Amino acid sequence: MTSSMTHRHAIENLRNVAIIAHVDHGKTTLIDGLLRHTGMVPEHKQLAERAMDTNDLERERGITIVSKCTSITYRDHRINIVDTPGHADFGGEVERVLAMVDSVLLLVDAFEGPMPQTRFVLNKALQLGLNPIVVINKIDRPDGRPDQVLDLVFDLFVTLGANDRQLEFPVVYASAKRRYAVREIEDLKGKDIETLDLTPLLDSILENVPHPPGNPTAPLRLQIATLQYSDYLGRLGVGRVYDGVINEGDRVMACRRDGTTTEFKISKLYGFSGLDRIERSRSSAGEIVVIAGISDVLPGETICALEHPNPLPLIAVDEPTISMRFSVNNGPFCGQDGKFVTSRHIKGRLERELEQNVALRVEPTETPEAFSVMGRGELHLSILIETMRREGYELLVGRPRVVVKEVDGQKMEPIEELVVEMDDAYAGSVIEELNKRRGEMQEMQVNELGTTRLRFLIPSRGLIGFRSGFLTSTRGTGVMYHTFHAFGPYRGDTPGRASGALIVQEAGETTGYALANLQERGTMFMGPGEKVYMGQLVGLHVRENDLVVNPCKKKQLTNMRASGSDDAVRLTPPIDLTLERALETIGDDEVVEVTPLSIRVRKVWLDHNDRKRYGKKS
Repeated sequence: MTSSMTHRHAIENLRNVAIIAHVDHGKTTLIDGLLRHTGMVPEHKQLAERAMDTNDLERERGITIVSKCTSITYRDHRINIVDTPGHADFGGEVERVLAMVDSVLLLVDAFEGPMPQTRFVLNKALQLGLNPIVVINKIDRPDGRPDQVLDLVFDLFVTLGANDRQLEFPVVYASAKRRYAVREIEDLKGKDIETLDLTPLLDSILENVPHPPGNPTAPLRLQIATLQYSDYLGRLGVGRVYDGVINEGDRVMACRRDGTTTEFKISKLYGFSGLDRIERSRSSAGEIVVIAGISDVLPGETICALEHPNPLPLIAVDEPTISMRFSVNNGPFCGQDGKFVTSRHIKGRLERELEQNVALRVEPTETPEAFSVMGRGELHLSILIETMRREGYELLVGRPRVVVKEVDGQKMEPIEELVVEMDDAYAGSVIEELNKRRGEMQEMQVNELGTTRLRFLIPSRGLIGFRSGFLTSTRGTGVMYHTFHAFGPYRGDTPGRASGALIVQEAGETTGYALANLQERGTMFMGPGEKVYMGQLVGLHVRENDLVVNPCKKKQLTNMRASGSDDAVRLTPPIDLTLERALETIGDDEVVEVTPLSIRVRKVWLDHNDRKRYGKKS
């Protein structure tokens, strides 16, 4: 068989597919099942739950943050599967990954139906001309409604302007957790679930996903879609070979985003097999590969043959919508918990993050001790902060602010699509609050289960600080999801935090006696026995004004006794101050102090006199 015939046979037996869905609809769990079913992970080998989520934060939060590729073999075909992030803040990763594949599996929860991120990722897939396979997942849920969900999915396709071919999407019903799939719900009747498997889904992929286009004999063209980082090799580019053949050791040309070209050598070439990244000496058109050898490659850039620089159209990189100020921790407890505390350490870590996190922007500020860090949303930046914290960094983080831009002289701000679901009894208060935050209702659905689903378009500013109040007003039963919609005209001011701060008067250790007396004045962030310093926030005041208090006050001993005077104090449990809760709580003159062991909220100016003086100036 000639070389060209061998390449043609290989490309015809190849399938590239991505799994897209709303967060927590079962993408990573489905890949676990496919790896087991195809024998890519031996039965005797322990496979961690959600094996594709390799990051500790991904496992803890149950979300995919960075897209990952795996490869399985089924009936002499090789199927490259890309697991994509499900949260809107990592949507830029989804858009770039979709350029590498020829079809998508659209996973939809059999009860929840299409959600905001479902709409976002499906719209991107349809715009690229991909023909999705719809997988109604979690059909084993007792409250599942697969038939109604299928109707909602079809309506969504129509709303997004799908063409006739896309509207004729194949459907597979599955339970990723129990590892089975069927073509029709009726196929489950009278069947023992234990005898079913994921064969119908894999057969549907082979039948409906086309093999990659591309000419193995043409000059090389490889487009980078996303980045990885290796401590030994530096920046790695993950992309698809559109034409030609690439060999380890080849000298090639990188066609850059700014129009320039750079010659370099492919120092390492990798492919995928199961959960492993394997070294390869050669890959051809249609393959998804990882290359090393160029330190500053960016997504969207094309790697071409030296003699034929013919770049593909650039893949757009998302604009940031939220910014935060990262600065050196200058508090009294600086250096007690962390190893990396200087501006040089923080700057170096942010520069390393830019190597692989292309949706991130870092800009200098008026002082060398602070940096303006911009990303796709609060979660995007909070994941970075949490990662740095676990690595031993200490820093101060300012209040999230939206990135506002001017278009034709008009002030534009990021607008988000928000979906909230709650019991009918709480819908009125939620609608009222969202209206105050400049939200515009687009849709309202009331179902027979006594729940209401609302869809709003709301400025990103309006969502800062909304989640905690929303959970309180819905007694913890409400669910909310939001995704970036578009930049729109500035909608005016939104209400800030309604309550003032309870500020520590002097350094010391909190006592139950003092906190018991302060409980009536507000909500506490901490319990007794915790060290605090002047200017730190011990809680939120019930009124709008800030109040300087002494949470370290001790009970004075006397020689007089009275009935009941020595009863144990009863304290209301304090708020669990997570990083996300702290970021949405702080005001303009406050920062979050992040260390490996603690999260504290404090004023920018710790001294009370300094705070008054600078407050008058502003």
